[in-house]
Amino acid sequence: MSRQFFGTDGIRGQVGQHPMTAEFALRLASAAARVLAPDGGRVMIGKDTRVSGYMFESALEAGFVAAGMDVTLLGPLPTPGIAYMTQASNADLGVVISASHNPYADNGIKFFDRNGGKLSDSMEEAIEAHLGEPAITRDSGALGRAKRLETAIEQYQRFCVGTVSGQLRLDGLKAVVDCAHGAGYKVAPRALTELGAEIVPIGCSPNGRNINEGCGSTQPELLTLMVKGVGADIGIAFDGDGDRVVMVDHLGNLVDGDQILYVLAADRRRRGQLDGPVVGTLMSNLGLEIALGEIGAGFHRAKVGDRYVLELLRETGGKLGGETSGHILCLDKTTTGDGLVTALQVLAVMRETGRSLADLTAGMRRFPQVLINVRTARRLDLGGSTPVRSAVDRVKDQLGRRGRVVLRPSGTEPVVRVMVEGEDEGEIRQLAEQIARVVADEAA
Repeated sequence: MSRQFFGTDGIRGQVGQHPMTAEFALRLASAAARVLAPDGGRVMIGKDTRVSGYMFESALEAGFVAAGMDVTLLGPLPTPGIAYMTQASNADLGVVISASHNPYADNGIKFFDRNGGKLSDSMEEAIEAHLGEPAITRDSGALGRAKRLETAIEQYQRFCVGTVSGQLRLDGLKAVVDCAHGAGYKVAPRALTELGAEIVPIGCSPNGRNINEGCGSTQPELLTLMVKGVGADIGIAFDGDGDRVVMVDHLGNLVDGDQILYVLAADRRRRGQLDGPVVGTLMSNLGLEIALGEIGAGFHRAKVGDRYVLELLRETGGKLGGETSGHILCLDKTTTGDGLVTALQVLAVMRETGRSLADLTAGMRRFPQVLINVRTARRLDLGGSTPVRSAVDRVKDQLGRRGRVVLRPSGTEPVVRVMVEGEDEGEIRQLAEQIARVVADEAA
């Protein structure tokens, strides 16, 4: 059975359009209860700061309570915080209401199992199989109850701070912190302040409609300006649901997820604590692969999507992986991608080594990448197209070991992503455009 609603990161869409409606959310809760807790149980529900979160929170609460599950409402909390609270509270299920880095008009729903991990494909398929059934309403004696937990932020903050050495202090460090007006707007500044850092907050005033607007990890231009403007040691930008982080060094240079992975891997390798290979994706920069090889660290590539990075880490015994976007998995610290935990690991490396972020990233050269999105009128069989294969082979022959070519159909829209990577940006742009023209002609 193929999944109709679940994508690589839950169910997502524009609010008010199917499936992101209150009625669908109620049925989704009922279907999830049927599959994951048929005899009742406990579920934790958290959200980001979108105004539509109130509606989906109420609909999910109604669906779970009617199905006999007890509900704990966590309020605005980063996605990894909900995963942590689910595991720490021995709940049967965690539910996140968020569309991550998308604009406020979108929203989404995703699940964590009792271990704080994302559901398997088979579990999501089982939930979808029940979506056509009427929502369960048990008799009065079997209904669940609902309560709001006011201490979730404090509990999650203690966990995050506990992932670094108890001796770590950030006194004297000045950090600009951009929370994208999202779920981390309270906990991230509080955690860093607790460790002694001087905080300059931006993107920490959510109004329900400004999440990810001109700020956060997907739009770090303001952060870059602020770091240089206030003379900060570092800038830290999260996305709307707090599972991604990118950084800015004191010189104003953006530090992406690939560079963060390199910093953490190099430090763990230096201390003899790097277990297994580092796992990136097909889109991870070639410079990361080369830099890791130079320090004797293994590197594997997974399909794009943090769930696939996680799968490959488990297969290979690795503990560290992630994506260029800043979705980093530190499985020796937590169960899922966590922007705040990742930021704290980098700050710990800076303090323990006495080196700036610019110095720590100097060992990795980031190769230029050109990405072209080719909109297609129909689904294109990339492997079965002789013209496309020939165009790709010609470019690969020209680049040799100095670059890479990746063609990837989007999983959410009729687009083929053409990525060419190499040493010279002008050259790879021309090569990417050559392939893109062939793809467009084939898909016309």
